[in-house]
Amino acid sequence: MGDFQAILLLRKQLKELSRHPLDGFSAGLVDDSNVFEWNVTIIGPPDTIYEGGYYNAIMTFPPNYPNSPPTVRFTSEMWHPNVYPDGRVCISILHPPGDDPNGYELASERWTPVHTVETILLSIISMLSSPNDESPANIDAAKEWRDHRDEFRKKVGRIVRKSQETL
Repeated sequence: MGDFQAILLLRKQLKELSRHPLDGFSAGLVDDSNVFEWNVTIIGPPDTIYEGGYYNAIMTFPPNYPNSPPTVRFTSEMWHPNVYPDGRVCISILHPPGDDPNGYELASERWTPVHTVETILLSIISMLSSPNDESPANIDAAKEWRDHRDEFRKKVGRIVRKSQETL
């Protein structure tokens, strides 16, 4: 079981989000008895190729949250340079605190305990709006984004339609 502090903090964030839902996503627990696993639905941001899609993901928090970041994994199909083929999201703020061993990221871009479920989800929405192909999680998607943008768009279009059918 996780830290008492982590449990309290996650319950508080859950309450905040249910009281003041935000545009672009919804979040709740996978199972009411476990505050460390959240079900989130992210709505494709307007004016992007992901627009109109509904993408489900599981957010899993570590027992020592907020000292370490959660992991986020899309359970819906996703084609994006910053999402691993298995659905895991790879963005700076979900990387452990401190300096990047590869020297790509500043410590300030990585996880800090001030981040909340809300800031994480907003970062994922902005990742959908502007893919970063510098250090991709999905090499094929990054290549296609760079060299064959039309193909990339088509593939995402299919994913968007598929996500609407499962609503």
